[in-house]
Amino acid sequence: MNGKNILLIISGGIAAVKTPDLIRKLTKAGARVIPVLTRSGAQFVTPLSIAALAGSKVYIDLFDLTDEAEMGHIELSRSADLILVAPATAHIMAKMAQGLVDDLASTLLLATDTPVMIAPSMNVRMWDHAATQRNLTTLQADGVHMIGPNEGEMACGEFGFGRMAEVPEILQAVTRHFEKGPLSGRHVLVTSGPTHEPIDPVRYIANRSSGAQGTALAEALRDLGARVSFVTGPADFDVPTGVDVHRVQTAQEMLAAVQAILPVDAAVFAAAVADWRVEGAQDQKIKKQTSGALPVLNFVENLDILATVSSHEHRPKLVIGFAAETNDVIANATAKRLRKGCDWIVANDVTPATGIMGGANNTVTVIDANGPEGWSNMPKTEVARMLALRIAGALS
Repeated sequence: MNGKNILLIISGGIAAVKTPDLIRKLTKAGARVIPVLTRSGAQFVTPLSIAALAGSKVYIDLFDLTDEAEMGHIELSRSADLILVAPATAHIMAKMAQGLVDDLASTLLLATDTPVMIAPSMNVRMWDHAATQRNLTTLQADGVHMIGPNEGEMACGEFGFGRMAEVPEILQAVTRHFEKGPLSGRHVLVTSGPTHEPIDPVRYIANRSSGAQGTALAEALRDLGARVSFVTGPADFDVPTGVDVHRVQTAQEMLAAVQAILPVDAAVFAAAVADWRVEGAQDQKIKKQTSGALPVLNFVENLDILATVSSHEHRPKLVIGFAAETNDVIANATAKRLRKGCDWIVANDVTPATGIMGGANNTVTVIDANGPEGWSNMPKTEVARMLALRIAGALS
């Protein structure tokens, strides 16, 4: 980060009180911080304190003619190596997604060709609102990098997702952004976790996938410099930091999220996607019948995400699937690779005796056009690291 120019936009949320510490950490790491404070942001931190910590003038007003004469907003937006918005409120995210400009911060964000990273911060209901989620999808498709938000207690007293990422997490994400790895400049899609297919509002069909392997893989790819889009079902593991997160529930939602992210350089489908869903899931809880009659559930097949992407018009250069098998592992996985049209299949034996599904270790066989390559039993993090290095080699 030494010598890098970071344009820090501070918008109006209570999490703005964390930005003085963020500025200290960034400058200590060698970065030059150029602060931009919105009018609402100035309700939480003062221009004087921010200027003192950054050792730089604080920019506030778009129509300051002195600033325009010395450094216009176009030059200011493009002179930075990174634009960091922390906190990023629902308001500024909406303006970014829609291309609206009414102040210096929004003008800088629209006028730039510099990478943009945001740390969202808002009430949980605002974060969960359909409008915010639409804006989030748009921003991620535009290449904006996300840090958080985290789940936890908020200043308003509510609990849930919406807390701004902590300063060390933001610092780590910024540091990784400037690190050059073998996957720098590459965009990789990873799916993870199970899907939940609803029967009624309180019941669903699922599987035992924990999401551990997919999460470890997203982290390993991130650490090699890739931009990672992480599409996850309701998994047991916290999502990794420093990746673009897309949370889904059903197979249909996962497919839609995947198609919205394309094109990418590589796609790894580690999610355990339900093969079937219940036709006509009920919007009311199904009641037990006093007569003892059992409900009849009709199943329909979900579209195959791996096969769909393997034949997609925006097919990635490298498409990798996973095969969780309980018998004839190599034969079944080899046939699956040919049937789906993907480049590699990562196969493993998930019979209960192996302890792989939900466990910390994995034993995999990577199958490509040259045949199977067996790997020894190892932690899932090590499987992820080796697979990420193999992906980097294939994309080089």
